Amino acid sequence: MSVQRYHGLIRELCEVVGLPDAEGAIARNAVEVEGFEVALGHFEGDPEAIYLNFNFGAVSSGRSLRVFRLMLEANLTIYAQDQAQLGLDTDSGAVLLIVRIPMGEGVDGTYLADTLNHYAEHGRYWRDNILLAEDEMFESLSYGDYTWLRA
Repeated sequence: MSVQRYHGLIRELCEVVGLPDAEGAIARNAVEVEGFEVALGHFEGDPEAIYLNFNFGAVSSGRSLRVFRLMLEANLTIYAQDQAQLGLDTDSGAVLLIVRIPMGEGVDGTYLADTLNHYAEHGRYWRDNILLAEDEMFESLSYGDYTWLRA
């Protein structure tokens, strides 16, 4: 696969979702999906894949250790099956979801749009139930009184 295939997929994605500036998305290597900034990537070390890097928002102080625990559990139970993983940006404190998508024959603009929408739903769950939760609600989450969003 090549950079041309990557750029073609971004153009198809923009066409499917109605973004008029595909070349701008390619230049920025980013799009916004339902309020989430999604960095797009294609790397020489893995030329057959496209990467989506969702920024779900920053962890408030005092919650980092518990959020790490929740992220580890999510990585083991949910994202292990998806070629995705949650992490923490050490510079900003933001929770990041990194998704690797092989650029095979079945991957097109519609597939990417569906994938972006799927993970935006996960982002809303993290934002609403973990990152922005009130202390009492968050304490219940971090002690295991929750139901994970199933993929």
